Amino acid sequence: MTGQEPAPPRAAAAPPGGAGLPADVADSSTPVEDADAPHPADSDAVDTSLRSPAKRSRTFAGILVNTALANITTSYLWFALTFWVYLQTRNVIATGVIGGAYMLLIAISSISFGTFVDRYRKLAVMRFAAGFTLVMFVLSGAMFLVTPTAWLLDLAQPWFWVFTLIILVGAVVENMRNIALSTTVTILIEPDRRANANGLVGMVHGVMFIGASVLSGLSVGLLGMGWTVVIAVVLTALVFAHLLTLRMPEEVRPAATDAHGGFDLRGSLAAVLAISGLSALILFSTFNNFVGGVYLALLDPYGLEMFPVELWGIYFALSATGLIVGGALIGKFGLGPNPLRTMLIAVILMGASGAVFTVREWAWLYVIGMWLHLFLVPFVEAAEQTIIQRVVPLQQQGRVFGFALAFESAATPITAFLIAPLAQFWIIPYARSTEGAARLAPLLGEGTSRGIALVFLIAGIIMIAAALLAFRTPVYRRVSASYARIAAEAPLHQ
Repeated sequence: MTGQEPAPPRAAAAPPGGAGLPADVADSSTPVEDADAPHPADSDAVDTSLRSPAKRSRTFAGILVNTALANITTSYLWFALTFWVYLQTRNVIATGVIGGAYMLLIAISSISFGTFVDRYRKLAVMRFAAGFTLVMFVLSGAMFLVTPTAWLLDLAQPWFWVFTLIILVGAVVENMRNIALSTTVTILIEPDRRANANGLVGMVHGVMFIGASVLSGLSVGLLGMGWTVVIAVVLTALVFAHLLTLRMPEEVRPAATDAHGGFDLRGSLAAVLAISGLSALILFSTFNNFVGGVYLALLDPYGLEMFPVELWGIYFALSATGLIVGGALIGKFGLGPNPLRTMLIAVILMGASGAVFTVREWAWLYVIGMWLHLFLVPFVEAAEQTIIQRVVPLQQQGRVFGFALAFESAATPITAFLIAPLAQFWIIPYARSTEGAARLAPLLGEGTSRGIALVFLIAGIIMIAAALLAFRTPVYRRVSASYARIAAEAPLHQ
């Protein structure tokens, strides 16, 4: 998730003499003698002296609010698509395909997105993404208007896949601006406040889930899919218009970069491998996405079996306040001295909550479990972002964030595509059979969704085991010790 994910604009990163994460030095003009260290940032590309930190923070707040509104709008439409398709077909394969296709498209496109973020001004990238999304949503509205509903809901016909793909592509391109948002933290926020700013970015995801969930459920239930598409088009146009009013003069020009073409996989991989421990960090973050595929495939079907669609959107929005609370706590207190440790503890707790929140078909247990899971998500995401912002030069950050997003997102659709058919054809029918219900009752109680509950239980246990194993790896101990040494010996400077 990840949803979806930036190094000081005038800082170079140099290793302190051992394996692990390199330290920042005070000025990018300082020579970097270690050949393995990342090249210094392009100091002429960013001029933070043009405005005070307070004014830069206000600009960042404007970008953050605009991104929140954009994410709400895109998620509103594809959440609504998921609700609408499941309610019309009662087929978890359809919801699994929609969710898995979304994450797969992110995985395929993220390296290109990161390459463009490195090559162009960040606000220009955001405006392109917003305009492209607007065009795709207009196309989806035109297709809904001229295509019979029965054709759109027939999975055996191409119309369902074309309509779904148009909406998902529009939503996926919006992630280009999320990568750019992480780099604006580097440009606009003081180094010692970046962890806190990343917590606020996590809050954006919370606001997105709340707004999208409430609006999607109510919109599908009360207005139907046609008016939902119209609303999405109008909101996307308003967000695009507001984005055109924002200015970021600190980015004098795009930082000089070695990024080439539109898909710089080689440069992305080189930027990651240049810093010892960075690939391990990305692998740690992927733990968070293992259960994400299960949620993509089965979270909405479970909730829609338990609640009417209007109430499901509201309950999901209530659960999403966990994202806001978690992000706010990071914004206030940061992540502690070892972000990697914080990340893995959060993953363990996420696995525990995911394992038990459906052991009984109780609405309050489901809502609390989802709240706890979403409360922990910002800790995982902010930990990764903070470390990358510290150790990766600005001219490489887009590709590093894009590579991380691609790698982490790839785990989710694989899980979703595997789980959806298994659940639809074997697990759910077995759990609803007389024999299966009797065997599962002592562990998972009784109800119509015990098969989905079994999948959540197994996924949570595997997630806990993976994170505990990661704690015992040599690379975790080496990177943690290196990060602690850097914090003690080389504090960040502007």
